[in-house]
Amino acid sequence: QSCHRPAGQRAGPEPGSRGLPEGVEYIPTRKRGKNPMKPVGVAWYSLYARTRLGYLFYQRQVKKARERYPHGHSVPQPCCFPGVKILPIPVLSNNYSYLVIDTGSSRAAVVDPSDPLAVQAAIEEEGVMLEAIFCTHKHWDHSGGNTALCQKHNSCKVYGSSLDAIPQLTNVLCARHSPLADREKVSVGCLTFEALATPGHTVGHMVYVLDGEPFGSPPCLFSGDLLFLAGCGEPFEGSPETMLASLDVAVGLGEDTLLWPGHEYALECLTFASLLELDNSALEQKLQWAVQQRQEKRSTCPSTLGEEQTYNPFLRTHRPELQEALGLWQDGGEDPDAFRVRVLKEVRRRKDLYQAT
Repeated sequence: QSCHRPAGQRAGPEPGSRGLPEGVEYIPTRKRGKNPMKPVGVAWYSLYARTRLGYLFYQRQVKKARERYPHGHSVPQPCCFPGVKILPIPVLSNNYSYLVIDTGSSRAAVVDPSDPLAVQAAIEEEGVMLEAIFCTHKHWDHSGGNTALCQKHNSCKVYGSSLDAIPQLTNVLCARHSPLADREKVSVGCLTFEALATPGHTVGHMVYVLDGEPFGSPPCLFSGDLLFLAGCGEPFEGSPETMLASLDVAVGLGEDTLLWPGHEYALECLTFASLLELDNSALEQKLQWAVQQRQEKRSTCPSTLGEEQTYNPFLRTHRPELQEALGLWQDGGEDPDAFRVRVLKEVRRRKDLYQAT
């Protein structure tokens, strides 16, 4: 396969108590038989995101995950199209990094390299050259491997938003540090990625869209903590209005777009969603499928954005079925998007109350 673009060129009822809450923003407990994660508040998030304590906690996460899941938390299922290979890399207790390979040139990019050892092992096994790191946001469980991989791969560039304190992206004067603007494109071999600003989870959160047209594949959305299978990231640094606008950006990519999320939360998110819409047949079928997948420790990604709009409550704020299940009705003269924001806030409120047993 030939390519002339230079590498690196920018071209219902109140939720019950089943399931795990989402995100690294929860601290594991040591009590057996208890919920292994417990929610914490604004103070912990500030420490995690803005101080060295967050990095130390991340290191502890990495160490414990390597011990508990020496081969990863899930069985990876590569996705191949003519000229491109997408390899999910299960890291930490529920994160995914993604190695995206131009098979014609053996050039590759990685999305959100949490654990540098796991990513490096995949790079060596595939026999590829790492040219780019795409970081969706600053949180250590998505960016913690940047420094080690840059030390290992001298020509590798780190891409992300300058609004987030992403490791190896802070010195903008260095050629290896490459902040991106909204809708800016980057080429790696024959792969073209488009960065989309999707603030909310963090102020500088970005998602990356791989153009599938040259390979006869659908677009591929690497969504970080914006969007999960049947779920959505916490709006730690944005308003509900901001998060809704970012979700709308993702939906606008088209129903055939493949969704590659930053976490394996499918079973928990689908179970929560099933408590909201009791008569959603698409949701019921997807939940049954996810139960089988997770019993076999298989990954549940990718889904499609078309699928997600049939069962993901965070993408169904416009649906009368969900609105009625939540007991919400549009006020006379209320702006439709303002009403959708109210629906999103209520879904988020209920999700935050949804605790593991």
